[in-house]
Amino acid sequence: MAHDVSPTARTLMVLELIQNSPGITADQLGDKLGVSERAARRYVAILREADIPIESVRGPYGGYRVGRGLRLAPLMFSPTEALGLVMAVLEGPRGADDPVDIALGKIIRVLPESIARATDAVRRVSARGPDPGARTPDPEITAALVSLSGACRRVTIHYRRHYGEEWPMDVDPWAVVVRRGRWYLLCWSHGKNSQRVLRVDKVTKVEAQDTEFTPPADLDPLAVVEEHLAMGWKYPIEVIIDAPREEVAHWIRRSMGRLEVVDDTHTRLLASTDEPYWYASQLTALPWPYKILGSPELKTAAQNIAQRLLEASGSTDE
Repeated sequence: MAHDVSPTARTLMVLELIQNSPGITADQLGDKLGVSERAARRYVAILREADIPIESVRGPYGGYRVGRGLRLAPLMFSPTEALGLVMAVLEGPRGADDPVDIALGKIIRVLPESIARATDAVRRVSARGPDPGARTPDPEITAALVSLSGACRRVTIHYRRHYGEEWPMDVDPWAVVVRRGRWYLLCWSHGKNSQRVLRVDKVTKVEAQDTEFTPPADLDPLAVVEEHLAMGWKYPIEVIIDAPREEVAHWIRRSMGRLEVVDDTHTRLLASTDEPYWYASQLTALPWPYKILGSPELKTAAQNIAQRLLEASGSTDE
């Protein structure tokens, strides 16, 4: 341990060591801190003077432990540990009044500002409802991307598209976004000269550059990622809906595609899908007339659904 560590910092480290290793001895504390056994005992005495109940047990299996009545231990997290806590909480579904989410907010408020800013950014830029097939990325890599995104620093990442195949990419990391348990890096790729959405669990290495960047003004990372994920699938989709865009937006999730204004009473929906039947079934919830343009696969799926509904209602001829 560095010699310039303050006595206050060493005292807090003693508390953390005792909490993490009940039964630790003064000699072991001294070894961990790089001080004498006598100095370690002095730090324990300081904790007791601060009304922290540190108990000592004599004998071969004795040592120090935190007794009952400790009100609140100081919180000391590294950036990776803090983000790891956020990642663990985001794995499960939460409601607006979920006590775990509320507790997480309280913890973030007492973290050091630099760590709290990065972890809270990820917490806020997340869509709830985890995907059962989602993979949790490496916490250290994720923490690095979040930190460098907050600092607006360009990075070189090593990205694994397929097993055994990876390549470096120079990107501006605009934001790390969590959507239904999947972690995405929204960035600008300098190699492709375009906006990209990358899977964080496929990033194997992060190297910071000295170059800084300015993210787009009024960037809504979650909205951009959801619109991006709605495009690029096998079957293109174009639907004209007989309603204003503002009203349609309440019925069409951003992950279903991009909405464009046609005129005051019509909206165009642009998207793509690998599952035309599923997509056609989602459209049936719309309360307005709509017309499917192009996309023979989506038209066929809509016709099949219409036939099933007619049969279910008894409206077809025997």
